[in-house]
Amino acid sequence: MKNLLFILLLVSTAVFSQTYVDKAYIQDYADKFELNTYLEGTELQQVECDRNGVIKITSSNGILQAFEKQLLPDLQYRALTNMQIIATTNYRGQFVYLTDKAVLSNSWAGKFYFEHQIENPNTFILGKDFMTLVASDDELVLFENKNKVWSESIDFKIKEFIYDEESDSFLILTNNALYTLNVASKELSKSYEGTDFNSMAIFHKNKIALGTSNGIIFLDKKTYRLMSSNQKLPWTEITTLKNIDETLWIGSTKGTFKLKRDGKYDYYASKRWLVDDEVIDISEGPDKSILVLTKLGLSKINFVPMTLANKAAYFQKIQRLRHVRYGLESTVQLNVAGDLSTAVLIDTDNDGLWTSMYLAGELFRYAVTKSEDAKLNAYEAFEAMERLTEVSGIDGFPARTYEVDGYQFSDADTINPKHKNVWRTSDKDPRWKWKTTTSSDESCGHFFAYALFAEIIKDKEWRDRAIHQIKIQMDHLIDNEWTLTTWNGEPTEWGKFNPEYLNSFPTNVMERRLNSTLILSFLQTAYHFTGDEKYEKEAKKLIKKYGYDDNANRLATEIGFVEGEELSDEWNHSDDEMYFLTIPAFVSYSFSEEQKKKHFISAKSHWKVELSEKNPLWNYLFSLAGGGNNNVKESAQWLKEFPMDLIDWNVDNSHRKDLTKLEPNFRNQTYTEVLPPDERVLSLHNNAYRNNGGSEGKIEYSPYLYLMPYWAGRYVYAISEK
Repeated sequence: MKNLLFILLLVSTAVFSQTYVDKAYIQDYADKFELNTYLEGTELQQVECDRNGVIKITSSNGILQAFEKQLLPDLQYRALTNMQIIATTNYRGQFVYLTDKAVLSNSWAGKFYFEHQIENPNTFILGKDFMTLVASDDELVLFENKNKVWSESIDFKIKEFIYDEESDSFLILTNNALYTLNVASKELSKSYEGTDFNSMAIFHKNKIALGTSNGIIFLDKKTYRLMSSNQKLPWTEITTLKNIDETLWIGSTKGTFKLKRDGKYDYYASKRWLVDDEVIDISEGPDKSILVLTKLGLSKINFVPMTLANKAAYFQKIQRLRHVRYGLESTVQLNVAGDLSTAVLIDTDNDGLWTSMYLAGELFRYAVTKSEDAKLNAYEAFEAMERLTEVSGIDGFPARTYEVDGYQFSDADTINPKHKNVWRTSDKDPRWKWKTTTSSDESCGHFFAYALFAEIIKDKEWRDRAIHQIKIQMDHLIDNEWTLTTWNGEPTEWGKFNPEYLNSFPTNVMERRLNSTLILSFLQTAYHFTGDEKYEKEAKKLIKKYGYDDNANRLATEIGFVEGEELSDEWNHSDDEMYFLTIPAFVSYSFSEEQKKKHFISAKSHWKVELSEKNPLWNYLFSLAGGGNNNVKESAQWLKEFPMDLIDWNVDNSHRKDLTKLEPNFRNQTYTEVLPPDERVLSLHNNAYRNNGGSEGKIEYSPYLYLMPYWAGRYVYAISEK
């Protein structure tokens, strides 16, 4: 980070030659409409949208409308409310209805109406020139110019109709066969036999896709011969297929997915996207949206042009509206699942670390835009972090967090011995409690944020306050023999940087490498900003006498499992977060060029190990450490795929058949590739492979998860606004 802002502003350097130009891409997000409580138990059957953008849902309780997050009775046409609506279709962009007595539409001046005189009709479709095919349980009837022109008895139940304009034929799907009715010859013929058919779609003009209870099969549309079958899907129990703008959309009993050009799928499941996962029908909606009707409601998946900057502006508002508590970055708990009106700000173990990351995002934003708002937000977050050392009353010891006495949220279970005496009353202000078990995570966040603050903020008074925090926190660690020592004179469980502790681990245990890196980085940072030689002296003692440079310079590829050794049973992604926040100072503030080269090699080895995560924050922080801009497209793609909905809905990918699973491994990686952010459970940056889980909609995650990497990318010129 040394003189980094000045270097970056020169932009001519070849180091930062790779840049993603922030052009509009298509962002997806969902609007959800649940059945009104008094319609509970209603059977939802079909969804259609006309050319005006009006959405109609056919149900066992008549036609419903989507209005203000609910499905409610549609009362617009009074005549329809007194009819028994059996089915609805979209014909030439207008609604046409099948009732127990007639086929009709309110469009075309209401002139399209005829009584079909069919007992117990169940489905219908329109073909060329308003030709209408109606089915009951035992009869097929074709109408032309509103007159019956053909009929035939049947002994099968119709699943679905499609009219194929190219061949002027109706395709008729049953549970175990595909029939064809040629309009010109009026001949009904069986074209293909099978089992467990549920839906069909004409695909790429020359294929017929048949959805079954065990995947999809593809037929040649001209010969009806089997071309291929596919069970390598997110889920194989298919309920509906729709070809929308030559994209195959697939509904199943576990969500919906669309087939991409590369043969993979975009998967939409969980309450992030759908009211529930049991898909009944899919239709094209207004403005190129996709309407997904499920058992309990309707979901409208929107696809809108957006830039990464637009997305950042959206998240910035949410951050300020709901995620600031006493100036600290705050997690939000929802007392009612998914209901943001019940949001409550809560304390967590790592408020200092999360706030440092939020603060960094605002500092990057200020450096790039000179926004007064960003600077004010940065000052506010800085003061909140500064107070963490004030409230503890211990020189240089930052609390994890603070809260008004009686309103603490985390570790409230005092029955557990580990949770006793976690909170202490502040000596300076007894109205407040502070959390005493500060960890290396917190120190890492503090040193990172204060160094960045001192680099970017030029106001001397504010800058000096940041440097003061660096000094007192470093002095605390030195004075207490390289430990975070809390109120009772004891080191905290995760606040140990001392040689006796770190060097007791085998060399390939992460804790030894990580904490050596952290403490050297802290000392380098203190020396860089204060010029006090004692920090360099202490660092060199740790290096020469205790091998801390050897520990820190060990390549990440050497870290692994050690039988029976504490902290070595898995790769800890919280360690990744601490490491990447540390490497800009670890490399840039090195005491010599030779040391800097060695530190950089170690940092690069860690970055390479993490490439599979495609995490933009790791890429941009590596850029700050002198690594140049790499993987800019992958980083931008992560930002694009980060979900707009921050509510922690439960997500399950364990059933997916389109993914290649791995055997249990040290990194806890489940599949051969990391799922995009919008298909897996939300998590902080310290959890890469969390594909399943969630809090059932009881938490809203914080927007800094997007804002920090976005503005870091802008800061290192990995993202260009234009």
